[in-house]
Parts: sequence; structure tokens; C-alpha cells
Amino acid sequence: MSKEILNLKPKQLWKHFYDLTQIPRPTGQMKEVTKHVIDYGKSLGLDVKQDKTGNVLIVKPATKGMENAPAVILQSHLDMVPQKNSDVKHDFTKDPIETKVEGNLVKAGSTTLGADNGIGAAAMMAVLEDTKLKHGKIEALFTIDEEVGMVGASGLKKGFLSGSILLNLDTEEIGELCVGCAGGVDVNAEWEFKDVEVPKGDIAYKVTLKGLRGGHSGTEIHLGRANANKLMAYFLKDAISNYEVRLASIDGGSLRNAIPRESFAIVTLPEEDEKDFAKLVKEYEKIFKEEYKAVEHNLSFKAAKTDLPATLIPEEIQDGLINAVVGCQNGVISMLTDFEGIVETSTNLARVKSEPGRVIAQMLARSSSETRKDEISSSLESVFSLAGAKVTIENGYPGWQPNAQSETLNMMSKLYKDTYKEDAHVVVVHAGLECGIILSSTPGLDIVSFGPTILNAHSPDEYVEVDTVETFYDYLVKTLENII
Repeated sequence: MSKEILNLKPKQLWKHFYDLTQIPRPTGQMKEVTKHVIDYGKSLGLDVKQDKTGNVLIVKPATKGMENAPAVILQSHLDMVPQKNSDVKHDFTKDPIETKVEGNLVKAGSTTLGADNGIGAAAMMAVLEDTKLKHGKIEALFTIDEEVGMVGASGLKKGFLSGSILLNLDTEEIGELCVGCAGGVDVNAEWEFKDVEVPKGDIAYKVTLKGLRGGHSGTEIHLGRANANKLMAYFLKDAISNYEVRLASIDGGSLRNAIPRESFAIVTLPEEDEKDFAKLVKEYEKIFKEEYKAVEHNLSFKAAKTDLPATLIPEEIQDGLINAVVGCQNGVISMLTDFEGIVETSTNLARVKSEPGRVIAQMLARSSSETRKDEISSSLESVFSLAGAKVTIENGYPGWQPNAQSETLNMMSKLYKDTYKEDAHVVVVHAGLECGIILSSTPGLDIVSFGPTILNAHSPDEYVEVDTVETFYDYLVKTLENII
């Protein structure tokens, strides 16, 4: 296990991040990592408490002379998105994350790195132990299970926090000060059925689409990356229409908040159509590569003969599924008018998966407008309902509306310009931050979110830029010293 990151600066931050990489912490597996944070807080002699949801709060008293400064809440989430390529052997429930330093970048070995939001959590731990830092009262809030449903933030109760300023450390571009974010909602479609027999004389093929970039379905949805579920559906519709292809199984995407990178389908077809089917696969690989040549450089679309499946998905379910996936809105739906270049509303067709007697499609709709979030989720519900699916809409969470009069934002903007001789960029992000939810349990908070540069979060290509981590931590420290 490489320990190169322990030589990076600031040393204490990277030490804590390394410790976090050694603890398996996919969403839903929080017991070990929360114990680690609790034990750490207690080792410093600080007041530590954990709420019924599992969130951890560590309180550090104000330093001498700063007792009258506003209390500041620092907040990051402890879970990470468990993403890897299908051919990589890694068990996120047991295995540590392997890290490597490549010049100015820290990456993982073909898995997600967990810099989202491990760097933020590590920075908070470094602040808690820093005896030279001058600051008012600090409440370090480590939330759980943010990546699926914002569970930790949603479980916060009124009175758990007492600070008046919230610094969220989950923004992923150095020099950006985030003052608003999109809300989101899960839209799930399900078909149930009785499997049917394979026609006599059919042969079977496994169709594989892989090598796509994927990424964060919020912050990277506007980059034009291919959606594996959509591409597979386009091909299957053509193959079914022209070559009597039948669908036995399908498995595309993995997580609701990650753009799907891979899709696999088992299909059957009459043996006499085998050559035409193989030709169609090659044609579609050429089409996909041409359409996405500027974005997807490692796209691979292949078909290989395989064992005949025991059963098939009924034809009416197969057709309903594929038509719904083809017709489903995916990607950017609308842009904000008052923040140039920022997505307002989007959808991510994240998951399409079958199992015996059942097939599901899972989507995440995002918008900074509550009404447009409702509109797009209703649109998705209509498409899949018309295709015969049972549709549920759940796990909705609010967006965070910008406060242009924020005193903390004004101070931090001036501090950034004075310190780094350039303007900070005030932004609204098209991603689900916990700020809006925390605000609902602790009304009146003055909130700003910031962080180092992290790219390709939620994908195995995730990396963090080393020099921005040092700048981020320096800026965090100076911010705390200037809240008086």
C-alpha cells in the first residue's frame, strides 16, 4: 500500500485523508469510519456526540480572545461513491483505497478515490488538532450517507447545531465560492413479469458497452458524456426491430448519482441472422465512436457468443423498457438565466437492470427550481408509466437558494482577493450539497461552500490536484481567523 501522500503538504490533512482511505466507507457502511472520527475527537479531549441518525459532531472551544466571535459549523460527509471498472477486483466493503501520486495529482488504482468528500473531512480533523489556529467556537459536523439520499443531513434535528455560519467543504473547484445548489429526487420504474422460454433455434450473444468516462451526474452532466444505458437501448431497439432479437437480461450503470459508464445485455436471435447481427454491432460501434469522438476516447462496443440463457424477458416488457429508455429525457434540460453557464435542471438515467421476474430503471432528477424538479420528475413518471412500469418518486431533497447579501461571502471574497491576488468565482452548482437540508433544520445559517479541485468524482478517473489542497487548507484557516 503506497504511502506517498503522507509526504504531501499540509501533512496533517494528508495524514487524515490517508487514514480515511484505509477505512472502507461506501454509502451505507458508516460504523467503522464514524467510530474513527469519534475516537479521534475524544483523543483531543473535545466534546463529541453522535445523533440517532449517525452524524458526528465534535466541538472545539474558541481560542483565547475569540470567545465573542460567531460560532462556525464546518461540515463534510464521510461516505464515498464506490465505483470501479467491471474488470477490476476491489471490494469496497473490505478493501482500502490504493492511492498514488502522479506529479500534481493524487489518484486511486482504478477505483474512485474518495476525495469527495474525504479531503473536506480530513481538513476538519486537521483544524480540530491545530493548536496555533485562532478561531471562535467550531462545530465540526461529519454527516453520513450523503451520496444516496442525503441521509445524514436529512436526519439532523433542530437544536443539534448552535453555530450561525456554515462552511461546507464539498465544492470541487479551487477559487469557487458556492452559494447555492440544486435539489434532487429519485424516480424509480419497475416491471414485474413471468419469464418466457427461448425460441427454438436461437443462439445467444453478450453485448458489451464499456470504456465510457461516466462521472458526477450533477457537476459533469453538461460535458456531453455518453450515457451507457441510452446507447445500449438505441442499439437494442434497432436489433429487435430488424433481426428478431430478444432480450434475456440487461445490466447498465451502478449508482443513481453517477453517469453510467458500462452496460451489458444478453440477447438471443435466430441463427440465420447471426452475420447481420454482427454487422449491426460493428455499425453501431462506428456510430457511437463518431458521435462521441471528442469526449469518449476509450468507447468499446462488442458482442460475443455466449451460452443460451434459460429464459427471456416477455416481449411486451422488453419493448416497453427499451422504448421508455430511448424516450427518457437524459442530460441537461434547462440552464439558469441569472448564472451564466450553470445547469438549472437535468436528469440522469442511472441504472437499468434485470433479474428473474423483474426489471428496474432508476433516474435522478435535479433542479435548483422546486417547480421544475416536480415537472421533470412528472415527465419521467409519464414516460415509464405509459410503458407499463410501476413508478415511484422518492428521496427528494431541497435545493439551496443563494443569499447575495451574505456577510460571510463578502468577507471570504475580499480575503481571497487580498491573499491570492485574484477574484474568487461566486457560483451556484448543479449538484446535491447538504446545505439546503441543514438550513431547514437550522434556520438562519449564513452558508458558503468551497474546496480544492477534484475532477471526475464518482468515477474511477477521480483525482484531486495537490497544490489546490494546500491552497484550500490555507484559505480555510485564514477564513476561520477572520470570522470575528
